[in-house]
Amino acid sequence: MTLKHDLGEFEGFNFRNQTAIYPNLTAREVVDWDHDGEGEAEFWPAGDHPGVAALFSQKSAVSGSELKALDDLLCQLGNDDTETFLRIRYAVQDRGLDIHNVSAGEVEDAPCYTYHGSNFTDLYREAGYDLFEAYYPELYTLWEQTPCDGLHFDPVAFLESPSFSLTEITVGGEKWLMVHPE
Repeated sequence: MTLKHDLGEFEGFNFRNQTAIYPNLTAREVVDWDHDGEGEAEFWPAGDHPGVAALFSQKSAVSGSELKALDDLLCQLGNDDTETFLRIRYAVQDRGLDIHNVSAGEVEDAPCYTYHGSNFTDLYREAGYDLFEAYYPELYTLWEQTPCDGLHFDPVAFLESPSFSLTEITVGGEKWLMVHPE
């Protein structure tokens, strides 16, 4: 089986031999693994591909069919950057969609805003002001034009309201804040 995207390497454990699989396998080798001939095995991301590691962070093992479904989805989306992996992660982990059945449209249309940078303080500030303006444009304009110095907007309190769910993720040393409207 040929995968069109580099999905990194995977660690594994062979239950027939009761040993770790060494050296690490490529995603293609995981997809091609013959569980009858080579022994029943489990695989998980080795961590060299931050997007794949973030996507499967809550799973104890990843199957070859999941990797194939991921590769197909990335082909449909036409992009394999970090934001794309995080949007797929949101669809699969937060919305509970099955990686085998999720469509590119469900990933692209998901109500999820992503912000990235070097620290979460700046990300909360950027996301708070951005979403305040997007969701409440009249209030934002009024707040922005007010001559009153005491009128304060707290972006963190705004984001931590019941209107949003927040996910903080560090991928490859870069901080990502994912905001999902409720």
